[in-house]
Amino acid sequence: MPNALPLIAFPAIDPVLIAIGPFAIRWYAIAYIAGLILGWRFVLRLARQPGAAMTAKQVDDFIVWATIGVVIGGRLGYVLFYRPGFYFANPEQILYVWQGGMSFHGGLLGVIAAVFWFSRKRGLELWQVSDAIAAAAPIGLFFGRIANFINAELFGRASDVPWAMVFPGGGPLPRHPSQLYEAALEGVVLFIVIATLLYATQARLRPGLLTGVFFSGYGIARIIVEMFREPDAHLGYLLGGVTMGQILSLPVVGVGAYLIARAMAQPPQPAEA
Repeated sequence: MPNALPLIAFPAIDPVLIAIGPFAIRWYAIAYIAGLILGWRFVLRLARQPGAAMTAKQVDDFIVWATIGVVIGGRLGYVLFYRPGFYFANPEQILYVWQGGMSFHGGLLGVIAAVFWFSRKRGLELWQVSDAIAAAAPIGLFFGRIANFINAELFGRASDVPWAMVFPGGGPLPRHPSQLYEAALEGVVLFIVIATLLYATQARLRPGLLTGVFFSGYGIARIIVEMFREPDAHLGYLLGGVTMGQILSLPVVGVGAYLIARAMAQPPQPAEA
């Protein structure tokens, strides 16, 4: 039975960094901006390598496409995957993004669409572009999960582990800081795995491989963390105890496994000087 007292105090950080009258800058916005900027800088670094997927100018252009894909895809994904009944009855609230409600799986679909159309429009090799973006994606995931923690949202299930915390809005019981688990697995660990493949192996010569590793890595990490994360209150547990996050992550793992197998079955492309 979980303890009723917190074992570690939740660091209550004001979600609003700066407020001037009605204008407010929230940590969540800062996290999104930090993820996009650092991801952009990382892809720019990749663009300086021989045989890079994009030029620096094309990377600059793509960041706009990626931002639009994340925002629109993330919002529509939340509407369709998590609360379709509510939003179909209240369609005007779909635009109320400041009230919260973004889905990573929807954002992923938005970025996939952005990569596909950008590559097609600019005449670029799809899988090379996708690999470059996949290599940087864990950076954004890390900052996004840290923002979830600061906002005391998407917290974990009740627990008596020594690092459990009582989250505002989460009741009196201490809970897993599952946002930090996700930041570690989806962000730090996945970035290290992809960066190691990128710099220590010939993975970049197999287009689609890094994309597959990202998909499978994210899906596996999400399925694991969902075992510690409190499911959405309006959904609860589904199909014998699994969560919506786990259900949505299964096809992501499957697509990733397919892309890895496909890339490994192809002969490596010749390295360019």
